[in-house]
Amino acid sequence: MSRWHPYVTVACVVERAGAFLMVEEDRGGPRTLFNQPAGHLEPGERIRDGALREVEEETAWRVGISDYLGMYVHEPQDGLTFHSHAFLGMALAYMGHAPDPDIHAVHWLTLEQIEALDREGRLRSPLVLRRIRDALAGRFYPMDVIHER
Repeated sequence: MSRWHPYVTVACVVERAGAFLMVEEDRGGPRTLFNQPAGHLEPGERIRDGALREVEEETAWRVGISDYLGMYVHEPQDGLTFHSHAFLGMALAYMGHAPDPDIHAVHWLTLEQIEALDREGRLRSPLVLRRIRDALAGRFYPMDVIHER
């Protein structure tokens, strides 16, 4: 009998002057998709460190993480399960290097623009908008709720 292994991912909601840091990805479909900077946790990596790494790799922005949005469970129709740890961050510095090759473009988008992308079916998952709405509603937790080595 095989064991169930959910995928552990990290994501970061970064807001600056009313706009959110988003990545545009070519996922092989007819149109590109939009997501927060996000990705898989690497072996032995702390959750917070993974989120910081993913943001910088995908956007060339260095951010500071202030709060924990929570762990979101996503089960797309392909039978996989994702445990996505989401954080709230602030932009600190643009590093200027090229983003990860999987990233088509990096954008700062307003909530209204992101909602329009959602209506067009262009968000990578339903978690994208949910994380933003949770952040805007103040539904986040102090970082010390995460207990790691």
